[in-house]
Amino acid sequence: MSVSALAQKLKGSEIIKIAGEVNELKRKGQQVANLTIGDFDSAIYPIPDALTNEIKAAYDAHQTNYPPADGLLALRESVAGFMQQRHGLELDSNQILISSGSRPIIYATFLALVDPGDTVVFPAPSWNNNHYCDLTGANAVAVPTLPENNFMPTAAELKPHIKGATLLALCSPLNPTGTMFSKQALEEICDLVIEENRSRGEGEKPLYILYDQIYSMLTFGEHRHVDPVSLRSELKDYVVFIDGASKCFAATGVRVGWGFGPQNIINKMRSIVGHMGAWAPKAEQVAMAKFLMDKASVDGYLADLKRKIQESLNCLYTGFKKMKESGLDVDAIEPMGAIYLTIKINYTGKTTPDGTVLKDSTDINFYLIKNAKAAFVPFSAFGTGAEVNWFRASVGGCSLQEISEMLGRVEEALRELR
Repeated sequence: MSVSALAQKLKGSEIIKIAGEVNELKRKGQQVANLTIGDFDSAIYPIPDALTNEIKAAYDAHQTNYPPADGLLALRESVAGFMQQRHGLELDSNQILISSGSRPIIYATFLALVDPGDTVVFPAPSWNNNHYCDLTGANAVAVPTLPENNFMPTAAELKPHIKGATLLALCSPLNPTGTMFSKQALEEICDLVIEENRSRGEGEKPLYILYDQIYSMLTFGEHRHVDPVSLRSELKDYVVFIDGASKCFAATGVRVGWGFGPQNIINKMRSIVGHMGAWAPKAEQVAMAKFLMDKASVDGYLADLKRKIQESLNCLYTGFKKMKESGLDVDAIEPMGAIYLTIKINYTGKTTPDGTVLKDSTDINFYLIKNAKAAFVPFSAFGTGAEVNWFRASVGGCSLQEISEMLGRVEEALRELR
């Protein structure tokens, strides 16, 4: 039976394929350090106790009917207060949209702004932008980035591609790299967008920015989150923000996300999300509205979560740097934010002990899964070519001990290559 052109074109998730290999090994009783999924092991990283208690109380109070399509007013007001408190962003509740996690808001942003054939510009690697372009019939322009710039896009790299574009999709801290924009780098991109919009004629669609800051509360060391509107207030009518509770509170399954931006755009997105039926469960919304305003509980939880994540990232980073110092062709970029570390495993063309030649990053990854019981995600799953031997390592699903023990297995497996 034939299916739609969209269904024929849309690609499945490379990460899910890798997870299938990992799950098959686990089914056979093998222990694999799974650093693939951008999720948290709830036994290691449970959601905040205060949030758990509020969710239970909401269900006990029978808060189980349909919520408003744009989210409970109490939650939208709490999000406004949270954004002002944490990022200095002044928002009205009508500029905020709640959904079941942040994905529906990303998709709604594409649907509200992008017509079939419109150009969407985004960096490679980045998460899922290519798939959202497929879903909306957009012309996808993936701009290659460089390890010298921590795989963050620069204004110089973006400039040749934004003439006539409709959407520039950015993320910081970036999934998959765990790296971030500096203030100067983002300012230069903001000025590029302002210049482009000033050049457009009356009635011409402007260039918008989708700014995904879902990891903004998870930054480390001296690194500080920055956003376009705080840096250039002139952009406030052209930026749609993506945010939510899934990462900063290890609450991926709680399904409460939020987006905000120009009210005229949010109004249209509200209708889109409503027709999707992609609203967050009412009890979780009631609970989140109360939790976000509990500053002591939020601060205490974030401090502990960030400490544990940073310990795991530092362990992984130090381990790969030591392997590099010992002569292995690997590398890693300093952890800055999110739950990811960018690692290089440059072994294309090498031969395994059983005589198999590793042709690309996918081969390298599956070799390590089988021989080191360690699973990463090659950047090819995020829009780069398979010849790019850089990988995402996500630490949310493994304990510090599992990560530490895995490093020795990786080193041993790499030394067996010829």
